[in-house]
Amino acid sequence: MTKMPSPLPPDLLDVAAERFRLLGDPSRLRLLSALMERGEATVQDLASSAGLSHQNASKHLRKLAEAGLVGDRRDGLYVRYRVVDPSVSGLCLVMCGALRSEAT
Repeated sequence: MTKMPSPLPPDLLDVAAERFRLLGDPSRLRLLSALMERGEATVQDLASSAGLSHQNASKHLRKLAEAGLVGDRRDGLYVRYRVVDPSVSGLCLVMCGALRSEAT
């Protein structure tokens, strides 16, 4: 196990807890997985990939955007989302790798 260089101050621990809470929702993980696979996608495409309604996908994407994990841009009538926080892919790689190892 890697030792952290120094303890995080309480305010950063609160931010970390909020980040883990956001990532603890299966619908948000499905949306992030679809985004990491596609790079960028519309709400409609993401909702379809994640098996969510358009409204539910929009709600989750808005929360992820407010936390700075995803970004969006207008493209005519559509809003396209993408992962903007590089720690998201790192966390997913670590977790997915551990789960794959446990499954074998």
